[in-house]
Amino acid sequence: MPAVTVQNPLTLPRVTAAGDAVQRPVLAVTTAPQGYEGEGFPVRRAFAGINHTHLDPFIMMDQMGEVEYQPGEPKGTPWHPHRGFETVTYLIDGTFVHQDSNGGGGTIRNGDTQWMTAGSGLLHIEAPPEELVVSGGLFHGLQLWVNLPAANKMMDPRYQDIRGGQVRLLTSPDGGALLRVIAGELEGHRGPGITHTPITMVHATLRPGARITLPWREDFNGLAYVLAGRGAVGAERRPVHTGQTAVFGEGGALTVRADDTQDAVGTGDLEIVLLGGRPIREPMAHYGPFVMNTREELKQAFEDFQKGRLGTVPAVHGM
Repeated sequence: MPAVTVQNPLTLPRVTAAGDAVQRPVLAVTTAPQGYEGEGFPVRRAFAGINHTHLDPFIMMDQMGEVEYQPGEPKGTPWHPHRGFETVTYLIDGTFVHQDSNGGGGTIRNGDTQWMTAGSGLLHIEAPPEELVVSGGLFHGLQLWVNLPAANKMMDPRYQDIRGGQVRLLTSPDGGALLRVIAGELEGHRGPGITHTPITMVHATLRPGARITLPWREDFNGLAYVLAGRGAVGAERRPVHTGQTAVFGEGGALTVRADDTQDAVGTGDLEIVLLGGRPIREPMAHYGPFVMNTREELKQAFEDFQKGRLGTVPAVHGM
């Protein structure tokens, strides 16, 4: 799980919550069920079973892999539509190629993020490059869906390609954690992702026994998803492990600890994604690849898709 790293974290800016900040309690810990997406690549459904009031403005998140493909095995998704939200694809290991019906897209690899604002709608495809299909190899990433407020749902589609080297790197006071700020900010340190819905997204790596207590915006919710390893969350030290999501309550700080001994498989560290966002608090009508505010808008989205108003698949798409 290389993503983006540094030789000596103590060369980075250090962040920690103020001593009088109110710690966020842990409301729940859920375990992600496993399934398959697209043409058959394995995923964990990180937010399954969590009430939407705790997720808003997030809709869903899949952990894709971690899987070591044999030659001929790598898989992607077929062409599919989106409308009314943003997809955030964070690739930790491997390579993925994106393309849409507007001629946009690109290639992301180790530590890169592609931020797609679907807005009024488009057709989209994600697939491994031909060389990865031929050779096989490691594949691991996340896809997060972020809702758009009603005022932005029909905006023009847009891409942001965020290279791994652009993320803001921070550390804890003792250097025991590496914090990658992909979007939003921590203690004034801002990540590169530009969001219509205010959020913070951080990929943290904690060495065995390390602890972080981070300042967290009080108007944001708080979620922590464990990519790999074991640890504890909150002042109450609620145990968490790979594939589990912790839901935090209100407060101005959140705490994560890595167990002294980690799993033998993997990096030997605790890998965790921290998410927070300002709730939109609007009605949501969600079905498949469309996230709107009313059932009537959902029906319109399906009709527009069926009549080709979201675009058509290019005759030669190079995937």
